[in-house]
Amino acid sequence: MCKVKDKIKILFLCTGNSCRSQMAEGWARHLKSDVIEPYSAGVWPVGVSSRAIQVMAEAGVDISCQTSKHVDNYWATDFDYVITLCDNARQSCPVFTGRAEMVHKPFEDPTFVAGSTEEILKAFRRTRDQIRAFVETLPESLTDNA
Repeated sequence: MCKVKDKIKILFLCTGNSCRSQMAEGWARHLKSDVIEPYSAGVWPVGVSSRAIQVMAEAGVDISCQTSKHVDNYWATDFDYVITLCDNARQSCPVFTGRAEMVHKPFEDPTFVAGSTEEILKAFRRTRDQIRAFVETLPESLTDNA
């Protein structure tokens, strides 16, 4: 009898754990739950963005029950990968002990887009779709870079 390989533990990390990392966790849970055990956190968590919840729901992914967490909550977790989704998180990321491989994949923060409600939602949708495209490549793209 073959042993089933354990899921890959990935922490998606951004500054506020309000948008990009929440989207990445949601997409990974939705698209890759058979191979990835996703987590998200922030270096300064500020709560989950209502616009992130809205645009993910439009794509059929419910992240409304996810919560904004501080990266310190995960000191004891042995991650395979920690993926920083913004430059600030990359610079502020604590050093994880163990086997965690650090990967940097930055995405635009739509929370800083100014304009009409529709222009702002368009930015959230663009970031959502870019993160989905990235998550669809996981975990294979991570080992390709090793």
